[in-house]
Amino acid sequence: MTDVAQDLYLDLLKKVLTDIIYEDRPDDRAPFMANSGFDLERRTNGVDWPQTAHTMIGLRRLDNLRHCVETVLADDVAGDLIETGVWRGGACIYMRGILAAHGVTDRTVWVADSFEGMPDTEEADHAVDRKMRLDQYNDVFAVSLDQVRENFARYGLLDGQVAFLPGWFSETLPAAPIDKLAVLRLDGDLYDSTTDALTSLFPKLSVGGFVIVDDYKIPSCRQAIHDYRDAHGIEDELVKIDGESVFWRRTI
Repeated sequence: MTDVAQDLYLDLLKKVLTDIIYEDRPDDRAPFMANSGFDLERRTNGVDWPQTAHTMIGLRRLDNLRHCVETVLADDVAGDLIETGVWRGGACIYMRGILAAHGVTDRTVWVADSFEGMPDTEEADHAVDRKMRLDQYNDVFAVSLDQVRENFARYGLLDGQVAFLPGWFSETLPAAPIDKLAVLRLDGDLYDSTTDALTSLFPKLSVGGFVIVDDYKIPSCRQAIHDYRDAHGIEDELVKIDGESVFWRRTI
């Protein structure tokens, strides 16, 4: 594609994935969202739970994702792309779309999720996870593997460059057949989910690659990030994306 065609395709893909085209209203099951209408600012910042859109991370975080993927492509940073915690698959679909727009055929998008929603947090290790009880919203969060595959197919992006890792992170990620990563996007919400993903996958991240933390605003997720960084002497700058999220680029 030409640069103009890439921009047009990826901008349209972003708008469809967030369903701002038809102004998809928030799901009434979401906290504090009952009977509220579509709000572009909320959808931009990824702070609502859409009814039909394929991602809830919002436009700004999709822009960040594009920046990270296109930067590793431009800088020839080795490795695949992964998201841990994918919901309906929208962010992974966007990563696959970016690769397609740039004609990249030698990288895989890994789609890691339980496809059963959140684990039981009633006896979670972290007090915030126990208090939030995100598993009580599994009627929203649980999206089947078949449905996510179908969502990829609807965009014409389900092919051999998409690989699925179904199951709990503690069980699937340590043995995942991934050699190197260039982009690691964390969206597991909880302390243990975040720690499990970092422990198994950060060592595979190439220098020059990116870590994106979707749920940094959640105290338990934020603590998991800082505990891991402190334990491994990681001092790379955390850069704010929006009110919810941060990212950093690996330098050593």
